[in-house]
Parts: sequence; structure tokens; C-alpha cells
Amino acid sequence: MSAHSDSAAASPASRELPSTSSSPSNPIQIPLTWPPDGKVDLDWIHHLMSAFDWSSKNLPPSDFPSVLPVQAFDGLVLTASKILHKEPNCLTIEPDEDSSAAAEVVVVGDVHGQYHDLLFLLQDAGFPSENRFFVFNGDYVDRGAWGLETFLLLLAWKIFMPHRVFLLRGNHESKYCTSVYGFEKEVLTKYGDKGKHVYRKCLGCFEGLPLASIIAGRVYTAHGGLFRSIPVTPSKRSKGKKNRRISFNSDPKSFTLGSLDELSRARRSVLDPPWEGLNLIPGDVLWSDPSMTPGLSPNKERGIGLLWGPDCTEEFLKNFNLKLIIRSHEGPDAREKRPGFGGMEEGYTIDHVVESGKLITLFSAPDYPQFQATEERYKNKGAYIVLEPPNFDNPKFHSFEGIAPRPQCI
Repeated sequence: MSAHSDSAAASPASRELPSTSSSPSNPIQIPLTWPPDGKVDLDWIHHLMSAFDWSSKNLPPSDFPSVLPVQAFDGLVLTASKILHKEPNCLTIEPDEDSSAAAEVVVVGDVHGQYHDLLFLLQDAGFPSENRFFVFNGDYVDRGAWGLETFLLLLAWKIFMPHRVFLLRGNHESKYCTSVYGFEKEVLTKYGDKGKHVYRKCLGCFEGLPLASIIAGRVYTAHGGLFRSIPVTPSKRSKGKKNRRISFNSDPKSFTLGSLDELSRARRSVLDPPWEGLNLIPGDVLWSDPSMTPGLSPNKERGIGLLWGPDCTEEFLKNFNLKLIIRSHEGPDAREKRPGFGGMEEGYTIDHVVESGKLITLFSAPDYPQFQATEERYKNKGAYIVLEPPNFDNPKFHSFEGIAPRPQCI
């Protein structure tokens, strides 16, 4: 793994995970039980990590309840959901104020069910601690075989360190994407006749995930990126609340950038962010992509969200006194279709460089997608970003290759 500031290249070697196989000094304790008081500690999380790693290599997926029974799953997800649903749409993360010593913030992009690569990332960056914050930009599930393990591990960390670990929503944390790209099938395979119950609980948890974060007042992070303003104009029949009607101008020529205040008021608790109507901000934040063409326009390729140009990046940074936008959402397959943009070979790209700062795309799933029918692969690296004091706006990029040998799905 190599660390480097801004756009310097890295050539890391493939990595192997430390063995988590059962031994007298490292017993795998299954089944996992939920603590009676609902409080997890570091030992519990490490048991969870080891048990999931071991079971992924030694048990068929249908045996997963012997590792994490439904009762333990329910305790974990319910506890995490209560925390997440209370958080605002846009998190304010102040590492200097919340830590007694100099703190750093690790930002992570899409991980897509690649559990073993996530374990490597956590070990490489250093686990969350009082002086190490983590912000995850969403897309925990789908396309990899271990989306459930990935999501549940991150929920456990959230419960243990709710003011150090922050989980944002990605576009794949939705009913539509998980029904198409594998997570629903994964859950039903692993939990059998309890699968529908487990899947519903996961969807409910997805609805609670915040949409964005502001780190140290300098860095905006979100899965897709920027969003439009929703100007609401009362119609002529606006006297009295009962007959009040509102209209929304959907003409792309009228699109303007949204504000952080509008973001804070959006309704995020939806299974699938709508692509039409008045609650468009969640869909924009989760699905939008940068463009080299100035202005805001509909994202016709995706059918939801926006495309925004460098002028919009500059306007957003300047309006809110920011220096960086860190978003995710685009892996090597998406970038292959986007002329004018860099590929995802190193796990990140710097897409816009403007007067006020930069726009970065960060992707943390190496050798993506993990399972595909063709032999030809992108062989991309994953990456994470470390933001350090005093200003937290000079990103240090850490690229890494997928662990070797690549895990096989039993």
C-alpha cells in the first residue's frame, strides 16, 4: 500500500490478510450472541470480524444463521437503526473539537460486499479510535458476495463508536438496486425462511442512513454528489392550508444548485429516492455524476439525478466556504463509458480543479466487480483518503490492490 498526496501515482503490491482461522490463541466463537445490555465492545467486534471471515471461507451461505442467529441480527440492526435515524441528513463532523489529541479522518468509497478487502482497508488505515474518524460514502452491498457481512460489520462499528464512525447512504442502499444487483438474493440465501424478515430490516436501516457530511467545515462528502434547488411556488389557490397546491418547474434551463439548508430539510426516509416530484434532493445526492460540460442537466444515462459541470463545483465550494468535494459512485465500469474522465485504475480520480478547490471521486473496491462471467478484468486498485489537521483539506490518497488470493464464494 502506498500513501501519496494529491495526484501522485502509487504501485502497491497485492496484500494478504492475517489469518483468522481458529486456533487456541484465536478461537472463532460462534454463534455470536447479542449482548443483553445492547452494548458492544471492541472484543465483540473483533469476534464478529473473525467469525464472518472464517464462515465466508468454510461454510456454505445457508449456514450463516449458525454464525449470526436472527436474534443477534435483530439486536444489531435495531440498535444501529435507532442511532442512524436520529442523525441529520448532512452530518457535521468536527474532528478538532471532538478529540483530545490530533485526529485524522479516513474517507472510504464504494465497497460493494467485498468483505475481505474491507478488512484489509480497516487494518491498513487503522481501526476507528478516539483519534481516527471514519466516513463511509455508501454502497456497502450488491455485486459482491458478502454484502450482509460488510454492512453488519460497519453497523457494529457505528454502535461501538457512534461519534467516530459515520455511514452515509449510497444509491445501492435501496429496494430497487438490491432487488436487481444481488443483495436481496444474498440475504434470502443466507437466512432461508427468515430471509424476508432480515431483508426488510436491512431496508429499514438503509432509510436511516444520512445523505452527506461536512468535515471540519472544509470538505463535503456524499455518494453521488451535488443536488438541485427545489423552488416551490404556491399556485393561485393557496389561501388556507387545506387547498394549498405547489408547483415545481422541471425545465432543465431553470435548474440551480441546492443549498445545505435545503439538503437538511429533504425527506430521506424512502425505500427508493424518487426521480420525479418534489423530493428530488435524495436522488440527486445518491445518483448524480460530474460532467465536463458547464451547468446542471438531467442525468439521462442513469435516468435519475443530475450531471454538474466544473462551474457548479466552483459555485458550491465558494458558496459554502469549502475546499474539497469527495464523492464515490463510479467504478471502473462506469468510467469506461465516460470520455474526458480519468479511469479508476488507482481507486480515485481528481475530476474538477477549480479556483476554490477540487472534486474527487473515490472508489474502495479493488479488482471490481469481484464476480463476473468474463475472464477479462479491470484489475483496478481501491483507495481511501486520509484527511489530517489542521485544515483537513489536503487529501492523502492510499491505493491498495485486492487481497490475494482472491476469496471464492462457496
